[in-house]
Amino acid sequence: MKITYGYIRVSSKDQNEERQLIAMRDFGIEDRFIIVDKQSGKDFNRPGYVRLMKKIKPDDTVVIKSIDRLGRNYNEILEQWRIITKEKQVNIVVLDMPLLDTRIGRDLIGTLIADIVLQLLSYVAQTERELIKQRQKEGINAAKAKGIKFGRKPIEKPENFEEVKNAWRKGEISGRYAAQLLGVSHTSFRKWICKDKNS
Repeated sequence: MKITYGYIRVSSKDQNEERQLIAMRDFGIEDRFIIVDKQSGKDFNRPGYVRLMKKIKPDDTVVIKSIDRLGRNYNEILEQWRIITKEKQVNIVVLDMPLLDTRIGRDLIGTLIADIVLQLLSYVAQTERELIKQRQKEGINAAKAKGIKFGRKPIEKPENFEEVKNAWRKGEISGRYAAQLLGVSHTSFRKWICKDKNS
């Protein structure tokens, strides 16, 4: 029996897969054949994807919303496409790009068109990601140049810090007990001591 699977990936647990889920149901895929991964596409060690690869058999179909659901790396997307269509002999349907539907035009011209479109889209997807990263980096550098600080705000030293530090220096109390008295972690206490030494 030929089975049509839907594969959904969202980059993190905070992202909602509902949009992709609706698209799969509209395509006519039963929920039991829809596989969801909630993690980055930087590699293919994703539980859902691994499970999908074990399930699919020749002449089955894998449906994805967009080409970047397969992954984020140009070469990896092309490699996964080759594994699914050539090695596994399974069809792929990309909902956002009707030209990428290996069920139709399985002759030489149809395959050639799908391969060209796939390569072009994969390249564009990767280029866009690199541009986003570059813009983020430029934005951070510009903000730093203006004196905007990133990261967590440093913890303020309590008023009794000097008193506790002196007691620790004299060996009257341990570092861990000093941290307890100050209401901070032992690591924070050590950092403050190191900063004082260096200043």
